[in-house]
Amino acid sequence: MVALPALLLDNRRLLAKLLVITAVMFGFGYALVPMYRAICDALGINVLSLAEQRVASGNWAAGAAKAQANTQVDLTRSITVEFDANARGPWEFKPGQRSVSAHPGEMVTVMYEFRNPQNRAMVAQAIPSYAPMQSGAHFNKVQCFCFNEWTLAPGESKQWPVVFVIDPKLPRDVTTITLSYTFFEVGGKVPAAPKGAGA
Repeated sequence: MVALPALLLDNRRLLAKLLVITAVMFGFGYALVPMYRAICDALGINVLSLAEQRVASGNWAAGAAKAQANTQVDLTRSITVEFDANARGPWEFKPGQRSVSAHPGEMVTVMYEFRNPQNRAMVAQAIPSYAPMQSGAHFNKVQCFCFNEWTLAPGESKQWPVVFVIDPKLPRDVTTITLSYTFFEVGGKVPAAPKGAGA
């Protein structure tokens, strides 16, 4: 049978080891941000610095302009991107512009407009599709309203962006891409309007 003082001594050693491991893990987690910055600077990636500049300046357009100035933009060709919007329900949904011309590798922002003309709240989401179908693999959305479900109050209007980059590996025979969204109500998220409401 192990003596009680020896058992206490083993427990103290174990506690000391666990405290050291915890301190090392905390220190490593705390050091990750400077390590990430050093690695990005060494490799020339500098993604964190660009994000910090955007936040510090409060100007996303300036950040987007810097992103457009990168050397991965293929200036030898232009792709026409056409925008289509379909609403499955009684609300208004349309792109701010019908088409843009973009170079592969160039970051582009397009706004979409939404309005809920109903007398009840609505939760909805958009699903994208692409034509030709092969272009979907080369159409990279950086930011998109289609990533989330959205709640629109009665009569509320919103504008949400789509920020995208066309991969320069897109086959050269593709000169036009159609980005089509279907905006539909997500069932069961919002209770039906009470009977007699708005009457």
